[in-house]
Amino acid sequence: MVSYAVCADVGSTWTKVAVLDLADGTLLGSASGRTTVGTDVLHGLDAAVARATAGLPGAAAAPWYVCSSAGGGLRLAVLGYEELVTARAGHQVGLSAGARVVHVGAGRLDGAGLTALRAARPDVVLLVGGTDGGDAEVLTANAGRLARARFRVPVVVAGNAVAAPAVGELLAGRGVPVTVAGNVLPSIGVLAPQPARAAIREVFLRHVIGGKRLSRGNRFAGLVRAATPDAVLTGVEVLADRLGGDLLVVDVGGATTDVYSVLVPDERDSGPGRPAAGTLWRARTVEGDLGVRWSAPGVVRAAAAERLLSPGEEEPLAAVAGTLAADPGRLVGGGPERVAERRIAALAAVLAVRRHARGGGAAGQPGRDLREVRLLVGSGGVFRHAGSGAAGLLDGLLTDYPGGWALPRSARTVVDVTYVLAAAGLLAAAHPGAAGGLLHRHLLAG
Repeated sequence: MVSYAVCADVGSTWTKVAVLDLADGTLLGSASGRTTVGTDVLHGLDAAVARATAGLPGAAAAPWYVCSSAGGGLRLAVLGYEELVTARAGHQVGLSAGARVVHVGAGRLDGAGLTALRAARPDVVLLVGGTDGGDAEVLTANAGRLARARFRVPVVVAGNAVAAPAVGELLAGRGVPVTVAGNVLPSIGVLAPQPARAAIREVFLRHVIGGKRLSRGNRFAGLVRAATPDAVLTGVEVLADRLGGDLLVVDVGGATTDVYSVLVPDERDSGPGRPAAGTLWRARTVEGDLGVRWSAPGVVRAAAAERLLSPGEEEPLAAVAGTLAADPGRLVGGGPERVAERRIAALAAVLAVRRHARGGGAAGQPGRDLREVRLLVGSGGVFRHAGSGAAGLLDGLLTDYPGGWALPRSARTVVDVTYVLAAAGLLAAAHPGAAGGLLHRHLLAG
């Protein structure tokens, strides 16, 4: 008898479902439909699962593995000791945990900083600062400020390990939901993301999903196991392990373009150029102004600023971008509008990878060395619906010679047509064989 798993991603616009054979990761069924944020997300999820499992005996009893970015996903604020070291380290770790980092503060939190923090409306605050046994003053002072301000947003403390327990007690004593995790920067140049990443995931599941009121009752909150970008990054990590080399993934969405890269540590991990904030070898960046729907006008503006557009191209492209942003749910037909949409997607990919490779947009920071990337994966609805022309949308990344970053020397391109990265990430812990088999079959074979 076949043992099934139902994997679902409840996105901000679309809900995608895949039914897998747990023996080897074979994809047995799939379906997608609108995310029903306006009523109850379970309406759309249940309908998509019913379509994906139709005709599969016993699939109705299969376990569900769900990730979600509905309702804006996970909004994270980072408060650090010093901008170029611990705050930057916290920023990197937050992105790797599947969050959209909406605020980064450094140093003692003053009145203006507290106002800016509140205005960012984070779901979670990541409080970092000091290496283990190092400075504890700023970490303690910032925790005290949050406690006195009656700031009730959940806090993950991932700073100086000597001071962290007392900081946690201080916040908890004032009624602030708090989780203490290992230091993201235990020593200069050593970045340890996993404990904080796991803590942020748990806080997301415990506090954020239910708080977004996406569904009546507790069933949806009980189904969700990760934020979608966190699940995708886990899938990317599994794919990189299978590949045995450097990997780059570009996910172009309606509102953001996410870039994931996994590098194999080697001689790049030593020497005088090693960053004080450490190197995150498995990293993600999020470009909130680059997308093919809500953020389409931002793509055109950024492309013009970087001189990526041909003469006379900006005005007609901007007109289509404005139409897409005004009606994000519209389905683009054929003809000039489809051509323009694909052009916007290709530009978003180039712009996002430029920023990722240059250092995630942080001035003065070392970039990502992508020269040894062996596999370039495109993801997102535009790529999946482009048919035989999908791989061509990625060509610009391999020929972006004036982009200010070192191009991959010999990368193969592939498109995640069947949307397997998120599904593999969801299955990775409980069913690693199925996760690896799924990725090998759809992204590595051939």
